Amino acid sequence: MTITASNILLTGSVLLLISIIAGKTSGRLGVPTLLFFLLVGMLAGSEGIGGIYFDNIFIAQFIGITALNFILFSGGLDTNFKSVKPVLRKGIALSTIGVLITTVTVGYFVHLLLGLKIAEGLLLGAIVSSTDAAAVFSILRSRGITLKNRLGPLLELESGSNDPMSYFLTISLTAIVGQDDSSFLHLIPHFLQEFVIGAAVGYGMGRASHWIINNIKLGSEGLYPVLMLGLAMFTYAATDFIGGNGFLAIYLCALVLGSKDFIHKRSLIKFYDGQAWLMQIILFLTLGLLVFPSKIVPVIGIGLLISAFLIFVARPIGVFISLSFFKMDIRSKVFLSWVGLRGAVPIVFATYPLLAGLQQSDLIFNLAFFISVTSVILQGTTLPIVAKWLHLSIPARNPSGDDDDANRYGEKKKKKIEFILDRHSQAANKKIVDLGLSHRIQIISIERNKEYIIPTGSTKLLSGDLITILADDEASLKKIGHLIQKED
Repeated sequence: MTITASNILLTGSVLLLISIIAGKTSGRLGVPTLLFFLLVGMLAGSEGIGGIYFDNIFIAQFIGITALNFILFSGGLDTNFKSVKPVLRKGIALSTIGVLITTVTVGYFVHLLLGLKIAEGLLLGAIVSSTDAAAVFSILRSRGITLKNRLGPLLELESGSNDPMSYFLTISLTAIVGQDDSSFLHLIPHFLQEFVIGAAVGYGMGRASHWIINNIKLGSEGLYPVLMLGLAMFTYAATDFIGGNGFLAIYLCALVLGSKDFIHKRSLIKFYDGQAWLMQIILFLTLGLLVFPSKIVPVIGIGLLISAFLIFVARPIGVFISLSFFKMDIRSKVFLSWVGLRGAVPIVFATYPLLAGLQQSDLIFNLAFFISVTSVILQGTTLPIVAKWLHLSIPARNPSGDDDDANRYGEKKKKKIEFILDRHSQAANKKIVDLGLSHRIQIISIERNKEYIIPTGSTKLLSGDLITILADDEASLKKIGHLIQKED
C-alpha cells in the first residue's frame, strides 16, 4: 500500500474503530478494555493479519511519553483531592518506598534466575514496578464495584503518582548499565534534585495555571482547552529541561488545579478525559504494532516465573513494608498487593534501554511486555472476585457510573431557589468561579434587565440580578444563603 496522508488516516481510523468495538466486550470478560487495543495493534502489525511493519522505537517512545502526559494530567485533574487527602501519606509511601522495594526484589530475583548483572536485573524491576490506574478502574466500574476502607482513593493516588519514581529508576539504571558503572550512590542526590524540582514546579504551575485560566479572558470558550494543553505540556517539558521529574510535575500541577474552581471546569475535565482515552488507545495500538510476537514466544517460560514472583512475592513485600508505618488491616493490604496491575507504562519505559542500545535491551523489552500482559489477564480477571472474597467490595447501585458522574457535575438536583442579589451581598460583583461553590450547588440562570444570561464561571454577579439556583439538599441551600446574605 502506498503511504499517503489519506491511507494513514484511513488505517488509523479503522484501527481506532475496531479497538473501540472490540473493547466493548471487555466488561463481560472482566478484562480491561485497553488490553483489546493492544491485541488489535498486534494483529495489525507485521506478524499479524494487517501486515503493518513498524519498528521505529523513537517514534513509539515519543507517542508513549506524550500519551502518558495526557493520561497523568487528566488523572490529576479529575482526582478529588478531598477524598485522597486522608490517604495521602499512604499513597506517597506506596508510590516511592513500595516502588523501590518492588524494583530491588524483582531485580535480585532476575539476577539470580538469568545470571544478568545486578544493575540489569534492577533495570527490569524498575520498568515493571509501576501500576496502571486505568486498568484497575475500568474493571471495577464495569462490574459496578466500589471499595471499602478508602481503598479506591488510595489506589487512584498510588497509580497516578508512582510513574515518576519508576521513570527515575528506569532512566538512572539505564545510564548505569550503559556506562558499566555499578555505583548507586549518586542516585540519592539525583533523586532529591528530580523530585524537589518536579514538586516545586508542579505546585507552582498548578497555582499559576489556576490564576491564568481565571483571568486571561479569552474570546472563545474553545480556546480554553488549548490554553490548558499549553500550560500542561510546558510544565512537563520545562521541568524536564531544568533537571526535574516532568511526570511528577504535570501530575501535581493537575492535582493542584483540579482541587480549585476555574472557568469551564466541568467541560474541561470531560474534554481531557476524552483526550486521555484517545491517547491510551493510540498508545496501546502503537505498542501492539511495535511488538513482534515471534520474539515473545521464547521468553514465555522465564516471563511466567518473573511475573509470578512479581505478583505473589515482590508486590506484597512492597505493600506490606511501605504500609507498615500506618494502621491498616491485613485484608486491605492483601487486596492492595493483588491489585498491582501493570499496563502500558512498563512497555513505554522498556523502550529506553532499546534506544540506549544496551546489550540485554531486547530481552528486557520482551519480558516487560509479557509481564504486563500476564498481569492484566490474571489479576484483571480475578480482581472483583478477590475484592468480594476479602469482603472489601460494595455493589454499586448503578454500574455504569452515570449517576455518580451526574451528581458530581450537578446534573441532578432536588432543591430550587430564586433570589434577587442585594448590592451588599458577599457575592455581589464577584465571578461565579470565585464564590467557591461546591458541586452540590449550581447556578442555572441569571435574569438581568429583563434578559436571561446562561452563567459560566467567568460571569460576574451584579446587584439586582434574579438568580436561579439548584441544590442537592437543604444544607446546600443554607450554605448559598449564607453566601448571598448582606455583609455585616
